[in-house]
Amino acid sequence: MSNKELYRKTIGFSLRRVLWDILSLVILLACGTIGYVLGEKFAQNGIVGLIIGAIVGIILTALISHFISYLLKAGQIAMMTRGITEGELPDNVIAEGKKAVKERFGAVAAYYAITNAIKGIFNQLGRLITNVGQKVGGDTGGAIGSAVSSAVQTVVNYLCDCCLGWIFYRKDVKAAKAACEGAVLFFKHGKTFAKNMGRVFGMGLVSLLAIGGVFAGIFYAILSWQSQALAGVYESVAGATQDMEGSFAQILQNPQTLPIVFAVLGGVIVWSIIHSTFIKPFVLTGVLRNYINSGKDDIPSEESFSMLDSKSTKFRKLHSQL
Repeated sequence: MSNKELYRKTIGFSLRRVLWDILSLVILLACGTIGYVLGEKFAQNGIVGLIIGAIVGIILTALISHFISYLLKAGQIAMMTRGITEGELPDNVIAEGKKAVKERFGAVAAYYAITNAIKGIFNQLGRLITNVGQKVGGDTGGAIGSAVSSAVQTVVNYLCDCCLGWIFYRKDVKAAKAACEGAVLFFKHGKTFAKNMGRVFGMGLVSLLAIGGVFAGIFYAILSWQSQALAGVYESVAGATQDMEGSFAQILQNPQTLPIVFAVLGGVIVWSIIHSTFIKPFVLTGVLRNYINSGKDDIPSEESFSMLDSKSTKFRKLHSQL
């Protein structure tokens, strides 16, 4: 199957995820709004109510993500992996994807345990880059290392998905061992994945400027139209940030610039939803294909795990559990 065919047949997972993302956003906004209104009514402090409402909204959306979104995302990766390794997919892709996740992990707790271990390994290795930069070049080296580490975090997200795909591919071995193999694969075949990074960052930047820019403009127009109705909100935010210092704090302290901040924030939120729903899965198909193909004929051995034991305590801990 080509990348386009694979993307087209598995996009249903993304469409279902975006519906839940939209519902989560509505819940978050509703909780924040209700909190602000109640705070103004009963305590004459809408900002405190807004914060409390936002916290409640975050908890509710986290629960949705924990129990629903994980199944859709993991199911999509499972079907992408099957399409890459077997060259075809069943007609009922959604049902088969959910079935594959349940068969591999059984419970939400098992899925999150292994994915958190994978993220921990790659995040720890990303921090190692920052520390190396600081030791080599002092503050300047640390700044460079931090910039590189930030870029690594973007790569980490893809690597975690690829590693999860490898776990579905290696269905006859323990998930923990497959996760160790997946982590080692990146370092054994780094050149294979380096060529994908231009595509990852290039498409991410283009979609941010195009999608985020358009929606930021739309939100700014709406906020300008409702400027009088939102004047109280702007004044409250400006007043609450008076004790803050820095250039960004000065922007927050000015009611005239707050609509721009809110518009940009809204644009980024919408971009993140659209990008993760439609753009990232397409990029992932190519990255995952290279990842799986690079390892099929050169599966990491137990001896090769030692190359990461000294670099990541989280990897060493996972390795020790095998």
